[in-house]
Amino acid sequence: MKTLLLPLMLLYQLGVGFRNWMFNIGILSSKKYDLPIISVGNITVGGTGKTPHTEYLLRLLSPSMKVAMLSRGYKRNTHGFILADANSDSDSIGDEPYQIQKKFKDVIVAVDGNRCRGIESLLESEHGKELGAIVLDDAFQHRYVEPGINILLTDFSRLLTHDSLLPVGNLREPASNRKRANIVIVTKCPETAQPIDYRLITKDLNLFPYQNLYFSKYEYEKITPLFEKDKKTGIDLTVKILLEEKYEVFLVTGIVSQQYMIEYLLNYTNKLQPIEYPDHHQYTAEDLTSISKKFIDSEEAKKIIITTEKDATRLIDNPNVPDDIKPFMYVLPIKVVFLFDQEKKFNEQILGYVSKNKTNRGLFKK
Repeated sequence: MKTLLLPLMLLYQLGVGFRNWMFNIGILSSKKYDLPIISVGNITVGGTGKTPHTEYLLRLLSPSMKVAMLSRGYKRNTHGFILADANSDSDSIGDEPYQIQKKFKDVIVAVDGNRCRGIESLLESEHGKELGAIVLDDAFQHRYVEPGINILLTDFSRLLTHDSLLPVGNLREPASNRKRANIVIVTKCPETAQPIDYRLITKDLNLFPYQNLYFSKYEYEKITPLFEKDKKTGIDLTVKILLEEKYEVFLVTGIVSQQYMIEYLLNYTNKLQPIEYPDHHQYTAEDLTSISKKFIDSEEAKKIIITTEKDATRLIDNPNVPDDIKPFMYVLPIKVVFLFDQEKKFNEQILGYVSKNKTNRGLFKK
């Protein structure tokens, strides 16, 4: 099959190469803005952890400044620029921006497929004068904007240097274009990885001196009820209780891969029932009836349904969720943790860039 797809891959490579060549020689231009802009993205089809790393940046920046997150709003049912407000939901702004809006009350969330227009609309909005920085989600390939810091993510288990271009592999552009990144983060590093693994990855990536390499992993936080009003009094459900009380867990997700969550939950239960849907899946009445039936038909006395924060945005307002499973639906939040005590260095690089360019913005205006 790969042999048959090689001609298509070569055509794709020509198209991507021609586009990047036009940017490199100035036929197509990248626009700079006079405030700090940080881009987070990848060159792989899905699943590298863009949203958790975007959240890390927002958590780092928002205590000291007004920060905005601009996304294209993948799979939303709207078009153009939208500034999220109290009436926004996953249909209007996309599941990941909606997730961030719910978690970060002080962050301005906006969506626009045209990032230049999105940035300019943010600057012209009521929040424009107070903005200290903008974080662009999934924008590494959006070359019409030239960010001050370009962060490229690559999955530990699917390193971009070991992958091929579409449609043979999962790369949206050649791995050599990692040279555009200021920062490369190897994400989802497993607990079982050895020092030799990290040395080999460092050698494989072969970054330039101007680039910084970091390694990160996920840490899971306390399980929280999806429907707050259905929380049972006195229950403080943690993964430790799953082990002690011998819970059966139904893992329901619509993400690129469940594997990372499965490996984690198997540490706490040997009764795990994965139910997997495609990434960004919109749950239908038929889907939810099927999930409910599997859950109710289980003979286990103690059982719960666990899902991701991203899936929660598509379930919380879904009218098709059966009432009989709502009290048993929980969300497993994640956060990014840097390895090898790299957190301080990463934070200093980001905050140093923002601080320096915030001053430049003031001088520019004067």
